[in-house]
Amino acid sequence: MMQGIVKEEYVIILDILPNGYPFDTRPMHKKTPIAQAIGKKFFTLLELVPKKEESLQLSEEVYIGEGKRDKIHHILGKIAMDKLTETAKGELDMILKDLVSRNEERFVAFFNNASPINARRHQIELLPGIGKKHMWEILEVRNEKKFESFQDIKNRVNLLPDPEKIITRRILMELNNEDKYRFFVGIP
Repeated sequence: MMQGIVKEEYVIILDILPNGYPFDTRPMHKKTPIAQAIGKKFFTLLELVPKKEESLQLSEEVYIGEGKRDKIHHILGKIAMDKLTETAKGELDMILKDLVSRNEERFVAFFNNASPINARRHQIELLPGIGKKHMWEILEVRNEKKFESFQDIKNRVNLLPDPEKIITRRILMELNNEDKYRFFVGIP
């Protein structure tokens, strides 16, 4: 299930540490400001170094692609979920909900196109809160007619938890490496 390297074009700022990390013991003049961010498309968690003259805001969308960057000097690299600051973790939930709702089409397509992983497991079963019973109902209902929206999924599948929340929770699980399968994080 290994794909090529995915690169984010845009990120959303989760936290800004103007004096770097508090545990950095180097002298003040050697510390660099750090921004923690999440990629808009592949949900990659990144550490960034902003340009000296630029100030970033929480939840701000910033370009980090191959072209000229306005606010980011360079990308330090990926960061693990457990290395996020408390502020970043707090922002993450809200930002993920927003990204999921703004990309509804992409996630509804997952419900429409999800397939078996092997003879015993289906991709839909790996979504939090969905067991075999819901999985079979989703498959049956989508065979009649593809889903058109989160609301359509809610209306047509009995007692299903909120599909937006299910997707958001799945992305968080993938960010936390709680499952070996990847459907949303780092997948082109």
